[in-house]
Amino acid sequence: MRRLLLLAALLLPLPALAQPVTLLGRYRTNTFDVGGAEIAAFDAPSRRLYLVNGATGDLDVVDASDPANPVFLSTIDLAPYGAAANSVAIANGVVAAGIEAAVKQDPGRVVFFSAATGAFLSQVTVGALPDAVAFSPDGARLVVACEGEPNAAYTVDPNGAIAVITIGAGGAAAVTQADVALLDFTAFNGQAAALRAAGVRIFGPGATVAQDLEPEYPAIAPDGLTAYVTLQENNAIAVVDLVAPAITAVRALGFKDHNVAGNGLDASDTNGGVISIVPRRVFGMYQPDAIAAYAAGGQTYLVTANEGDARDYAGLSEGKRVSTLALDPAAFPDAAALKANTSLGRLTVTNQLGDTDGDGDFDALYSFGARSFSVWRASDGALVYDSGDSFEQRLALIFPNTFNASSTNNTKQNRSDDKGPEPEGLALSTVGGRTFAYVGLERTGGTMVYDVTDPAAPTFVTYATSRDFSQTPSLNNGGDLAPEGLLVIPAADSPTGAPLLVTANEVSGTVAFFRLEGALPVTLSAFEAAADGAGAVALRWTTEGEANNAGWTVEARAGEARAWAEAGFVAGAGTTLERRAYGFRTEALAPGRYAFRLRQVDHDGTAAYSAAVEAVVGAEALALLPGGANPARGHTTLAFVAPSAGFARVVVADALGREVAVVFAGEVEAGRVVRADLDAGALAPGVYLVRVLHGGRVASRMLVVAR
Repeated sequence: MRRLLLLAALLLPLPALAQPVTLLGRYRTNTFDVGGAEIAAFDAPSRRLYLVNGATGDLDVVDASDPANPVFLSTIDLAPYGAAANSVAIANGVVAAGIEAAVKQDPGRVVFFSAATGAFLSQVTVGALPDAVAFSPDGARLVVACEGEPNAAYTVDPNGAIAVITIGAGGAAAVTQADVALLDFTAFNGQAAALRAAGVRIFGPGATVAQDLEPEYPAIAPDGLTAYVTLQENNAIAVVDLVAPAITAVRALGFKDHNVAGNGLDASDTNGGVISIVPRRVFGMYQPDAIAAYAAGGQTYLVTANEGDARDYAGLSEGKRVSTLALDPAAFPDAAALKANTSLGRLTVTNQLGDTDGDGDFDALYSFGARSFSVWRASDGALVYDSGDSFEQRLALIFPNTFNASSTNNTKQNRSDDKGPEPEGLALSTVGGRTFAYVGLERTGGTMVYDVTDPAAPTFVTYATSRDFSQTPSLNNGGDLAPEGLLVIPAADSPTGAPLLVTANEVSGTVAFFRLEGALPVTLSAFEAAADGAGAVALRWTTEGEANNAGWTVEARAGEARAWAEAGFVAGAGTTLERRAYGFRTEALAPGRYAFRLRQVDHDGTAAYSAAVEAVVGAEALALLPGGANPARGHTTLAFVAPSAGFARVVVADALGREVAVVFAGEVEAGRVVRADLDAGALAPGVYLVRVLHGGRVASRMLVVAR
């Protein structure tokens, strides 16, 4: 008898609207790993895409009238204005580009161009290293995050600053230096001790607060009155009153406790390929890069992509392996075990935090980034949601052989010792009254999509990736690598009439155009249901009235497969699927982890989809999952899923029933897939039994060890 075992986090209904993401086409800069495509902005009337090409430092202008076949139009040479562009934004037919100076520590510029023609309009001077630009919703103001990075020796450290540029009735062509308010943090110089005590990282050698704070990325509230600017290296956010204008607050973001269930991380790149996403005695510094703002329930909320960033200069390099640090014996009595490569030894942490008593050893460990996205209440900076370890958990299931690979290689766990999948880019959209967040993963690639309509309870929608792990990353190979900037083009502005997701990918030097599929007014859920003798299980869904369609189909997708396949239920045209549970047969499905979705095909052949439900189909509720070499000649991976939380053991027994190896022993969470590595080479050739023991139940499988 088979059962459908739901992951615990998916017992609640998934969002009523979902957006499967389909690749339409891509623009290639024909560069690799030189930042050929970094940030993009779209002008709807001219259907032009303006792209920061980091390889040249200029702006590429692309005809995006047909997103399936984008065409290069021209290049805007930025050499007359500075060294290179870092960011671009468009509003009301105006292109704004942030351009750094030839010497990064010198003041940079913002240059305005016509979106329709690319013609120069005006330019103004701002702070050092204008790293990101954003227009207010009405286009009347431009906010510029001027990072103010030090030089390599850390002997020159300009003030970080936020520029607020007002675009008056005369438009961008009439903007002058008088329209620029350059705000720095000198008013906070006397508050260094209080800011540090609150958790703001201020640690540059000899730096004042104003020099140490480094604005990274701005978001503007929907009412256009307030900006929120990430201070990435400082693990903080600056609040800016755009009317005054003035910086009104610097808010510390605090630290994520990775030692609690659901906040685990895979911490090593050299532990024999075993994925181990478990709680660790480490705190994560959120250190967001991109940030976005939206309204819900009468309040403003902020969404952050928690990438993490270390200061790595000749004059200050803070990133250190845990194995190289002296750990306090009282705080870490098992320091030797923790410093092993299979535990925390390879993890990169900061040497600027953690010595709480000043005695030269570390009482706590702080890693870079949080490997997640978060939602914060804008009014007081309170954290209302964090995605925990869900990015890594999902990626481990989808790509077990290339999990946490970098953007320049396919090496499994290559980034586990650093920042994992490294969420960096971020965009929001609103469709059908619901708000979706798109989070780009710089290293693994692809985009995580969540419904954030309820800020306190976002729900996973889909993971979309156009990376091709069958190819070695190289020039025009490997698909789209390292999404840096994300952009959503709403349906009203889209050249196709459907909403589009655009990703600028700096390693592959490509811009990818994705169609956000139509969404069904469907809530889809699954539940554990006793099967009949032939293996029927059930999905439950609710729709809003009778659909005008050609048919409904349940589809399934397993493991690393990208393609969906029909999974046993097909309903005819005009079928009303309202408040009903439908069974379908799974005897054709091998035990394993699947995603299920409902597809509707209209008479014109277009398709729309419900949200996906993720589940494990196994021979028992306590199930050893398929996979791993059998016969085994060396290391092999054993995986199991437990129906409830508690202690579990995985053991290997010989033909006489004697335990010859303990592969895993520890606490597990309900519904989580747990992987353990078995060194079969340490066993004599023969036939063995692998057993999982949990909650008084046993699941077992035969294993052959060969030479």
